[in-house]
Amino acid sequence: MVARKLVLAVLALGLGLAALAGEPSVDEIVQKANLTAYYQGDDGRASVHMAISDAQGRTRERKFVILRRDVKDGADQKFYVYFEEPADVRKMAYLVWKHVDKDDDRWLYLPALDLVKRIAASDKRTSFAGSNFFYEDVSGRSLEADTHELAETTADRYVLLNKPKDPKSVEFASFKVWIDKKSFMPMKAEFLDAEGKLYRVVEALEVKEIQGFPTVVKSRVRDLKSGGNTVSTFSDIKYNLGLPDDVFSERYLRRPPRKHLQ
Repeated sequence: MVARKLVLAVLALGLGLAALAGEPSVDEIVQKANLTAYYQGDDGRASVHMAISDAQGRTRERKFVILRRDVKDGADQKFYVYFEEPADVRKMAYLVWKHVDKDDDRWLYLPALDLVKRIAASDKRTSFAGSNFFYEDVSGRSLEADTHELAETTADRYVLLNKPKDPKSVEFASFKVWIDKKSFMPMKAEFLDAEGKLYRVVEALEVKEIQGFPTVVKSRVRDLKSGGNTVSTFSDIKYNLGLPDDVFSERYLRRPPRKHLQ
């Protein structure tokens, strides 16, 4: 009992010293990191090149344009993804209405079948366009889906330990995120399985300032179980374009808004 009280006293002292030093709370770190990663500007556009490699070094490519519009900063958003290459995915389109208080609405247009398919909430952690990225990686994971605690503080990073509130809904048991102290950009995430084994790593390989916003221009996902990885390179990035809301509607899945994709 004495030892337990001593540990609690030390933890309380540490929290108190952090507050005195002006360190942000865990909730503030989580909120700022979410805004930095997904809410720069009121809207945005980027061209994306994906290189998908398997364990044997064989590589496939994807090229697409992604559009984003914030309904409210830090809250609901809309995403539109239009695939340009290769031929087997050309004209495929993906639409997300991201919600903070319920499951996202997601649609996928398959041009070969001329079919618009609703993506179930249970599919959000499955492969995005055959890559090592998940559908959920595109629009981000709900902050309310996990618990968050500060695991470590280094000279230039906050390290957060996150655990799912509904473990049965995901394939991971926990994940750590390394967040840059200056920009609050998430720089790396490591996912552990139920046995506590590292199996998935998501990294920001390069960050640049664009229109005054810190922006990831190159990222990578590594699947340690399969040996595969996907590198995404972002170009022609623009913010605050004034994208109209109707671009992010189901009718534009079959008829892409070309002037906004240029």
